[in-house]
Amino acid sequence: MNRHPKLDENALSSDQQAIHDEIVNGPRGAVVGPLRVWLQSPGLAKQAQALGQYARYDSVLPQVLSELAILVTARYWSSGFEWSHHVPIALDAGVPRDAVDAIAKARRYAFDDAEMQAVFDFAVELHVLKNVSDATYDKALALLGQQACVDLVGICGYYTLISMTINVFDVPDGEGLVLPSLGVGLSEYFSA
Repeated sequence: MNRHPKLDENALSSDQQAIHDEIVNGPRGAVVGPLRVWLQSPGLAKQAQALGQYARYDSVLPQVLSELAILVTARYWSSGFEWSHHVPIALDAGVPRDAVDAIAKARRYAFDDAEMQAVFDFAVELHVLKNVSDATYDKALALLGQQACVDLVGICGYYTLISMTINVFDVPDGEGLVLPSLGVGLSEYFSA
């Protein structure tokens, strides 16, 4: 069954049109993927796209760290659309190719950069354990600061919402970067 709702951009309600135009005129420049689904509910679309703009473009985390957290989230949720759209961005931002390959297989990765390791560990624990250990939190806090830790939770939460939307409404990836199928349980995600 195809759950992906059709959006006729020539027949939008005034509320839908306002959100559509806000997205098109913002940093995204286009209404694609889950944003098209959200436009079925203009109130949700308005709030979610504003949070998304902050999470992706305006948080205190440098782009490389933000994109790393997005990739971990996309992998955890097996969100093909998000994966295919963010791998090139992450690579351009400086996430190592070997790290991307490891994340694709839901495997641990040892970064040379302490901040990247802190973000990776934080994002993995947050998804897999539904919390972070004191040691992981303290490391991220020392390296990144309080606001960055809050923003990191926000990024993981926002991209969880994105991934849920993608998965429930069968949003096609459209880019050809397919995530490998994982035959692992939650406890095996991001193991050695």
